[in-house]
Amino acid sequence: MSVDRLRLDAGALTWHCDPNQFEFETTRDLPPLEGTIGQDRAMTAIEFGLGIKDSGFNIFILGEPGTGRSSSIKKILNARAKDREVPDDWCYVHDFDDGTRPDFIRLPPGQGAEFKKDVDRLVERLTEEIPKLFESKEYEEQKSKIAAEHQEKHKALFQQLEKEAEEKGFTLQRTVSGLVLVPVRDGHPLSQEEYENLSDADKADLDERGGKLQDHLNDVLRDVRRIEEDAREATAEMEKEVVSYAMKHLFEELEIKYSEVPRILTHFDNCKEDILSRIEELRPSKGPQIALPGMKIPQQEPSFDRYLVNLFIDNHELEGAPVVYEANPTYFNLFGRIEHVIQMGNATTNYMMIKPGALHRANGGYLILDCREVLINLFSYEALKRCIRNKEVKIEDMTEQFRFLATVTLKPKPIPLDCKIIMIGTPLLYYLLFQYDPDFRKYFKVKADFDRMMKNTWENAQQYALFIGAKCRDEDLLHFDPTGVARTVEHSARLTEDQGRFSSCFLEIANLIREASFYAERDGRDRVSASHVDLAIEARTYRCNKVEEKIQEYIEDGTLLVDTEGAVVGQINGLTVYLLGDYNFGKPVRLTVRTYLGKGGMVNIEREVKLSGPIHDKGVLIFSGFFGERFAQDKPLALAASICFEQSYSGVEGDSASCAELYALLSSLAEVPIKQGIAVTGSVNQRGQVQSIGGVNEKIEGFYAVCKAKGLNGEQGVIIPEGNRKNLMLSKEVREAVEQGRFHIWAVTSVDEGIEILTGLPAGERDAEGRWPEGSINHKVDQRLFKMAETVRRFGKSEEKNEK
Repeated sequence: MSVDRLRLDAGALTWHCDPNQFEFETTRDLPPLEGTIGQDRAMTAIEFGLGIKDSGFNIFILGEPGTGRSSSIKKILNARAKDREVPDDWCYVHDFDDGTRPDFIRLPPGQGAEFKKDVDRLVERLTEEIPKLFESKEYEEQKSKIAAEHQEKHKALFQQLEKEAEEKGFTLQRTVSGLVLVPVRDGHPLSQEEYENLSDADKADLDERGGKLQDHLNDVLRDVRRIEEDAREATAEMEKEVVSYAMKHLFEELEIKYSEVPRILTHFDNCKEDILSRIEELRPSKGPQIALPGMKIPQQEPSFDRYLVNLFIDNHELEGAPVVYEANPTYFNLFGRIEHVIQMGNATTNYMMIKPGALHRANGGYLILDCREVLINLFSYEALKRCIRNKEVKIEDMTEQFRFLATVTLKPKPIPLDCKIIMIGTPLLYYLLFQYDPDFRKYFKVKADFDRMMKNTWENAQQYALFIGAKCRDEDLLHFDPTGVARTVEHSARLTEDQGRFSSCFLEIANLIREASFYAERDGRDRVSASHVDLAIEARTYRCNKVEEKIQEYIEDGTLLVDTEGAVVGQINGLTVYLLGDYNFGKPVRLTVRTYLGKGGMVNIEREVKLSGPIHDKGVLIFSGFFGERFAQDKPLALAASICFEQSYSGVEGDSASCAELYALLSSLAEVPIKQGIAVTGSVNQRGQVQSIGGVNEKIEGFYAVCKAKGLNGEQGVIIPEGNRKNLMLSKEVREAVEQGRFHIWAVTSVDEGIEILTGLPAGERDAEGRWPEGSINHKVDQRLFKMAETVRRFGKSEEKNEK
């Protein structure tokens, strides 16, 4: 079999974007970008989720960061919200029952601010006029009239009592302890000494008359107290009438204005009843008062603040439904808070200190949250589910459960919730919540999955041009010409490692656009061309590839042993990819296999020292299965093999080295050298088929850089799986080397194809009797294994004889 057919030509090593397909001079000529590029599935899901009214059909947008999740949903919601009605305003008012459960008033949009303004003016007028009533001439006249009427009754009672006492020989005297009946004789009060000198009969007569008078006095005193109580009640009733009359014209205008809002009329009635019950508190102050330590400072002036309105949510400036993005979804930022003021070491609050959260502001519209931020904030996620379940937003003091002593606090009445919630997160968070939280699937039933790539089509290429134009327009960057757009689109395909796909990670593309514009502006150009995009890519690589250059230096000076010429038995160049987060690159690593007699099977040195991951271990076990199935059908394997990544001091993961390990094993057993100028990547299955791997571009370019440094001889190259042909987006330098015949890339589908390229010998195929062709790699391996089995068998017999 000729291996030339497996060699790829330069045209297959990349996908080229033709600049001539773009019919514009620069992206400045393009119209604005509408919609989202390449996310049809996600857009369909979002449209469904926003259209359905059920409260459980909230949306979870999942995708990798940078795929346009946040910008797309914000753009969609802002456009959609304009066509929806502006939600109502919400106000909190004082609770006149016990003061701890403020109630809300719901008003059409814009009326909340007007209502607050009207009530502020009302309270201002109440503050001015009510205290003045108690200082007015009319009030004093009515109060004096009531006092005079009751004073006359009081006076009449005492005059009658004095007359009766005088007739019975007594007189009334006022003392510190009250009124006292004193007997009179000869026109003057009887002293105690004179009383003692009276005869017993006189004393008895005097005591009898005095007792009857005392009973009458007690009756009169009771009547006096009743009269005083009547006076107070009459005064209070008069004051209520005065205050009620004064309030009537203050409230009357607002009651007419808000006659169609029963809740406001009820509130006004409560306010008037409360004012009438607080008349004593509303009198003008008598001057400054001093409070003792620990006592509340008394108010110097009458306060009407409890009748003010807390304008909780004011939507008068909105043009449609609200769209709220809460970047820091703490519990209080989401669900609101009750603020406190510290006075004399005591924390006090009232309904005016109730502040809204993001859910209140988004009520009637849309709320966008970052899933990770919600989960890392205590209480937020569970409280959010409660709000969705109960369809209301309840403001609570979550720190209350951590206190040893319960404190009196406000418990505002919950506000009904009508809000579509959009959660944004990674696929990992979505599937973890779906798996471990039974409630999650109830409340986030719509899954909008943003893909990290899209198909390579003419339409999507045009959309990319629109995106570039929009970004340049939005950020005042230099616009791109067709060559610059084409080179950016090619780089997008490189990011996906797929000639048939573009990247949907627009964060990376946006950064490239900014950087290319910078270099074009620095060069004094008025537009960005392909050369500036290339310069931006190269500059970014240079900023990030210090580690790559260090490893390259170690290879060039021989610190890291990598051969690119000659042939060695049981030794091959595997290809690895270093993942540094902001930069990935490939470099070759020497892989060796040593075989010998034994029954230990494949010994993966990396696994034995715990430097290999499970996928790498799986790859070794898979090719061990293939090896056993091919060569151990007619004989036992009397083989021990050690497999090692030379000079590897960190973890190894992935199965992309399993092909290289198998090739080195075959070379060691067949005792046929492998060409060191050819590196290998690819995984193998148990049928000997070569499977696709990741990072193929970085691996090829990494080995090319080593070969270039050590000298290209026209025999060097890389063997890749046929399945990775579509993933090739190689650099211009590598493509030119392949085109000039100084470097080669082979795409294989089976292990046999790869071993022929590496050794120059045919792999061989079994004939009808199951024998391998003479001189083939498989024949040499089979014969070596047969000899090893025979050797082990002979040793076994010798040991049995010795034992006998």
